[in-house]
Amino acid sequence: MGKKRVLISYGVDIDAVAGWLGSYGGEDSTSDISRVGTQRLLKLFDKYNIKATWFIPGHTLETFPEDCAAIRDKDHEIGLHGYSHENPADMTIEQQRDVLDKTYKMLTEFCGKPPKGSVAPWWETSREGAELLLSYGIEYDHSMSHEDCQMYWLRTGDSWTKIDYSKKAEEWMKPLVKGEDTGIVEIPANWYIDDLPPMMFIKKAANSHGWVSARDVEQLWMDHFDYFYREHDEFVFPMTIHPDVSGRPHVLLMHERIIEHINKHDGVEWVTMGEMSDEFKKKNTPPPNALMPATREEVEEMLKKQKK
Repeated sequence: MGKKRVLISYGVDIDAVAGWLGSYGGEDSTSDISRVGTQRLLKLFDKYNIKATWFIPGHTLETFPEDCAAIRDKDHEIGLHGYSHENPADMTIEQQRDVLDKTYKMLTEFCGKPPKGSVAPWWETSREGAELLLSYGIEYDHSMSHEDCQMYWLRTGDSWTKIDYSKKAEEWMKPLVKGEDTGIVEIPANWYIDDLPPMMFIKKAANSHGWVSARDVEQLWMDHFDYFYREHDEFVFPMTIHPDVSGRPHVLLMHERIIEHINKHDGVEWVTMGEMSDEFKKKNTPPPNALMPATREEVEEMLKKQKK
């Protein structure tokens, strides 16, 4: 076993009202909105000297500016996460572009620098999504699950033939056709290391949970970490959380136990996802002919042309 190099990160999706507008089926009721989770998570991160990456929808930024300013002022990273947590797969290319353009400008102005990373709402991407991110110079994405503990270069435009029982079988028995490589770093997403599916109660979702024991979830997350640590000398461990889930007392205590468990291991470093991406790019070269993110100068030129 070699020397360990393990990068740990919290990705915080601060969906707030936007999550109910775009995902949870609660757009006509405000009774389920929690207002305390963000401040509790900031306190948790302060306790353990952790800088997290917060993915903030535009709706959240405009609705809760004080909480968002507290995140920014504590030097946490802030990334893109749609405006109203819209499902990219349900939008036209024009709608996707309008949402990205508005939220990119909002976060750039709010943070004093452009965002480096993005999480697709719903962890659902469209065929055009990567191309739009490239045009705005986005350096990393955290929406795909092709890997679970290793970063990789995002590939876009894969296509496949769906089964159509009204046709001959030979018409659908075709392999996946690979798309194009990009220079966007993919930090793997993982539904099994996400607090929301087991611990968010959603009234309109038939399979909603909410009362799953945090200790069961804790063991699941620790088992992932322990397996990766045993099998890999280098890996990443990005955890996805939400203030209206992980801001609950029983889940906060779960996070304290997970953090303390991870910190017992050699070679562990807590980083933002932007720092994860930077380390990957230092050690890896994009594939030949990869579609590369626009430079900052190219993005600024594009935005200038929009104003004319």
